[in-house]
Amino acid sequence: MSKILIRGAKVLGGEPQDVLIDGETITQVGAGLSAEGAEVVEAGGKVLLPGLVDLHTHLREPGREDSETVLTGTRAAASGGYTNVFAMANTFPVADTAGVVEQVWRLGQESGYCDVQPIGAVTVGLEGQKLAELGAMHESAAGVTVFSDDGKCVHDAVIMRRALEYVKAFDGVVAQHAQEPRLTEGAQMNEGVVSAELGLGGWPAVAEESVIARDVLLADHVGSRVHICHLSTAGSVEIVRWAKSRGIRVTAEVTPHHLLLTDELVRSYNPVYKVNPPLRTERDVLALREALADGTIDIVATDHAPHPHEDKDCEWAAAAMGMVGLETALSVVQETMVDTGLLDWAGVADRMSFTPARIGRAEGHGRPVSAGEPANLTLVDTAYRGPVDPAGFASRSRNTPYEGRELPGRVTHTWLRGKATLVDGKLT
Repeated sequence: MSKILIRGAKVLGGEPQDVLIDGETITQVGAGLSAEGAEVVEAGGKVLLPGLVDLHTHLREPGREDSETVLTGTRAAASGGYTNVFAMANTFPVADTAGVVEQVWRLGQESGYCDVQPIGAVTVGLEGQKLAELGAMHESAAGVTVFSDDGKCVHDAVIMRRALEYVKAFDGVVAQHAQEPRLTEGAQMNEGVVSAELGLGGWPAVAEESVIARDVLLADHVGSRVHICHLSTAGSVEIVRWAKSRGIRVTAEVTPHHLLLTDELVRSYNPVYKVNPPLRTERDVLALREALADGTIDIVATDHAPHPHEDKDCEWAAAAMGMVGLETALSVVQETMVDTGLLDWAGVADRMSFTPARIGRAEGHGRPVSAGEPANLTLVDTAYRGPVDPAGFASRSRNTPYEGRELPGRVTHTWLRGKATLVDGKLT
């Protein structure tokens, strides 16, 4: 196995150090290291982080390979500094059986660009009527620990309770897409001043907040773990904060786009800004940033949602909801959290690697950058600033809201168990 010496890297943003990789493992971290025959990577003060972990990725395969495949999605992940992604269950067929989750897991193994952990559906066909094969998916080769009907809400309280009870047996977690369906019928954007002025159907904050309130109480009653997907409102922050103060086992995620973009952008009628949950107000954005900084929101998750151009290049009402995010997530977090002083790079490592790995039980990921640990790493040029060009994306889809926008930071290298997947910004 080859040796790699990363020289002069700021580990988690600290003082420059050298990091020696031998095979799949970090063997030394310190100053003035040397190793005969090692490949030397001159970090030049770039920030070295543990490989990022995304708890919320849509890889689309099987069934929508025109949007993304496991191969193209994991290439996009490696480009963004990720070494592990959790693939959502809303595929065709739905990942609601051991057979489908094993298919996704094996495709991830074959891709080689990052580890893929399938998320199993909570209900059969995402229809909210009957529990899927939760135990069989957990016992399968894929070892599923996270279950979600993302794209749809588990709206039936009895079904949600049963799911929480079931996964408790093996310390699994139910990840809820919090959206009360009756309150969001015909919704096209955030309900508020802008939706009223534009005449577009509104998606009210209470549709998210009411489901979160119910589910944290159910999790408390059952004594199980619940995770809130793509939390987007200031009110949701307060509910999660209250639940945590009570000792309820709840975790929550925020997407990069909800940390940066607001519903004012919908005035352009550009469907690239159409997403679920919708872009909210400036007040919500600021509340989400503060909550991520103080730990009320545990992690950043991309909700990478690729769509072919024909599903986005159309009138607003007909457009699909979603944005790609794997290749820009770290840059957005640097702009909104690091450059604003709300988080340091150690905090970024916690929110984008350590904690998502812990929530999803991703073995070997989210580990310290220290001797004896797996060499899952990413190197970031934090001094870089430049425009986003989706033409260079590794993802099969291009539906990014940041096209032409200047963002800071650029991932230059990614290593998966000591094997380079990205070198000097180019996939290997």
